[in-house]
Amino acid sequence: MGDSFTEGVGDPGPDGTFIGWADRLAVLLSDQRPEHTFRYANLAVRGRLLDQIVEEQVPRAKELAPDLVTFCAGGNDILRPGSDPDDVAARYEAAVADLRATVGTVLLCTGFDTRGVPVLRHLRGKIATYTAHVRAIADRHGCPVLDLWSLRSVQDRRAWSEDRLHLSADGHTRVALRAAQVLGLTVPTDPDQAWPDEDRRSAAEMRWENIHWAREHLVPWIGRRLRGESSGDNVEPKRPDLLPL
Repeated sequence: MGDSFTEGVGDPGPDGTFIGWADRLAVLLSDQRPEHTFRYANLAVRGRLLDQIVEEQVPRAKELAPDLVTFCAGGNDILRPGSDPDDVAARYEAAVADLRATVGTVLLCTGFDTRGVPVLRHLRGKIATYTAHVRAIADRHGCPVLDLWSLRSVQDRRAWSEDRLHLSADGHTRVALRAAQVLGLTVPTDPDQAWPDEDRRSAAEMRWENIHWAREHLVPWIGRRLRGESSGDNVEPKRPDLLPL
């Protein structure tokens, strides 16, 4: 359950449908079960705010009665001007309590450390506050935590797609591996392993990349916010039912 992060934006598959860390985690989990006995749904939709996720996805998740739910929400709320991480966290905790009443395991996700992300680094304090709340909520309700703040490998630019707002395929893979570790699985490689060395870029190259990014991604993103639009308008969940992998 969640927004673009869990839908998998930034990690397109061969047919154009996004894959993402949750789908990749589902594959790792299914490998632990007899063939055709593992079922998985992905209710996440890009752009969704916390209250929309609670209204649209929580009832459906409870109806499906899964053994495990991943609940990553609130990030889009925190990015909005004037948002209060304390208020968002209070509403988030109410949803967690509701889920925990019927679901055996609810995996919660912290925010990313945005210190190296243009624009978003200015929101680092709000994101850190919300992350602290998520960890406290997890403690109070007995939930495992996918701690994205401490995942150092996603501080590398190669973990992010061209828009710098969503993970790349490699970034989603590393998050899936860390989530599997949190759930007690043995994974084939360390999600925090160092990235290969890469050639140094000149100041001119980095400046051109920043200008290109601002024109192609930042300005449209700001425009949608000003118009009250969402990239998830008219988008349906890609996997609304529990289906075999």
